[in-house]
Amino acid sequence: MQTHAHAPSSPVSGELGIAVEFCGITKQFARIAALTDVSFAGEAGTVHAITGENGAGKSTLMKMLAGAHAADAGEILLGGRPLLVANPAEARSAGVATVFQEATLLPNLTVAENLFLGREPRRNGLIDRGAMRRQAEDILEKIGVDLNVNVACGDLAVSEQYLVEIAKATAQDARVVIYDEPTAALDAQGVEKLFRLIDEQKRSGKLIFYISHRMGEIFDICDTTTVLKDGRHVRTCRTAELTRDGLVALMVGREIGHLYPPRKPRPAEAPVALSVDDFAPIRGGPAVSFSVYRGEIVGLAGLEGQGQRDIVRALAGIAASPAGEARKHDRQGRQTRLRPSVVAVVKAGVGFIPEDRKSEGLYLSLSIERNIGLGMLRRAPLASRAQIDKERIRQLMRAMNVRARDARQVVSALSGGNQQKVMIGRWLAAGIDVLLVEEPTRGVDVGAKAEIYRLLREFADQGGAVLLTSTELTEHLGLCDRILVVRGGEIVAQLPAASATEEMVMRYALLGRPQEGPVQ
Repeated sequence: MQTHAHAPSSPVSGELGIAVEFCGITKQFARIAALTDVSFAGEAGTVHAITGENGAGKSTLMKMLAGAHAADAGEILLGGRPLLVANPAEARSAGVATVFQEATLLPNLTVAENLFLGREPRRNGLIDRGAMRRQAEDILEKIGVDLNVNVACGDLAVSEQYLVEIAKATAQDARVVIYDEPTAALDAQGVEKLFRLIDEQKRSGKLIFYISHRMGEIFDICDTTTVLKDGRHVRTCRTAELTRDGLVALMVGREIGHLYPPRKPRPAEAPVALSVDDFAPIRGGPAVSFSVYRGEIVGLAGLEGQGQRDIVRALAGIAASPAGEARKHDRQGRQTRLRPSVVAVVKAGVGFIPEDRKSEGLYLSLSIERNIGLGMLRRAPLASRAQIDKERIRQLMRAMNVRARDARQVVSALSGGNQQKVMIGRWLAAGIDVLLVEEPTRGVDVGAKAEIYRLLREFADQGGAVLLTSTELTEHLGLCDRILVVRGGEIVAQLPAASATEEMVMRYALLGRPQEGPVQ
């Protein structure tokens, strides 16, 4: 669960003049128009949100500023002068630093070596490794990151690697800093450190371009917001002039009256779909007991690293030796004990959608058809010939509104939202009736979020059951029927989502309370 402190407004905000101006920027890839006549300006000493649906052109525009792409028409002015750069190195020299969404670190080099790659301090013509380590430690201390600068970056956790990426941008002392979905890989503590750093950069007169889908972050820390849609500029204005509903309407081109679909009350006689009894994801660790009923979506909420992920992954069969018992109940009331085996869990009718769909969930080099079709093989005997119902896949694509050329399109070419729909489609094709989901809308734009919420709610309404984790507290409150608050690996509260508040969930997440009996 991520909570965001509002970055204090800068005394220089809006008083230092225009730092960057985009003038009629147009860019095409093959026959696809990525950007068309985009014009707006960013002021020094401000945080400037760049937002819009996936495919709106946000990253393409920022990559032009960063020197990764060249415009087909138009120009970019930096400090009132045309920015003429042929590559990212020249953009960095001109004063533009970028923290990309995907890590660009070299895994075999240390933290210090990555921070100073290409501009290592030298002494007598040789790299001064002592000075490099000392300077690296100073940079990390400045942004509040406690890492050993001698450790290889490949040995760091994903969130730690991203903090090193942020440190690289800080080390450049640039005039303009671009952050691309920076909080996606950070825990709550990392987010707070990032926001403090951004406020310091803003106060020192830098222009921060902040690419994000997350409404809370935009309204918390951004002074100005620019909305792009289908490669065109929609609006640039002070963030304070916008409402959340108004921003959504600008992004998707229509009002989304109900981002979250309506809940149906759970019937008193609703059957159990998943029962968990004294279940410890890590043998010898804390145990939990709860049930998930047919027709409902249950969220495991809590601060980062409190055990929600461990519970879901153990239920999915990934943990090697969990203690206790978890049972899947089918629609006829028959029970199957879930063994610590991914294959056994799937055969029992339980699907799992991991938070990192690209590395753990999808086969990016394969087509939509083949990715969804894998679900159809769930019950096929090993010796049988694999049969994939192509018409069924096309029906699912239409029902889920998967935006693609056709079912043969490679999954890597899809937006994050459409990739997530393909993951859901695989389990719909498999006929599973219990779904375990980590971060259902991570890296997904607001329009696709509404569609994914609809798919999960329809799955539950048709007799399925969903257990999910999310770092977005609003997602728990809007999507779930019940919220189980996890603290220290234990369930400390059970709350009806319809009447819960952010303050209530946070109080339990921070302070906890003894659990009285199993959660039902």
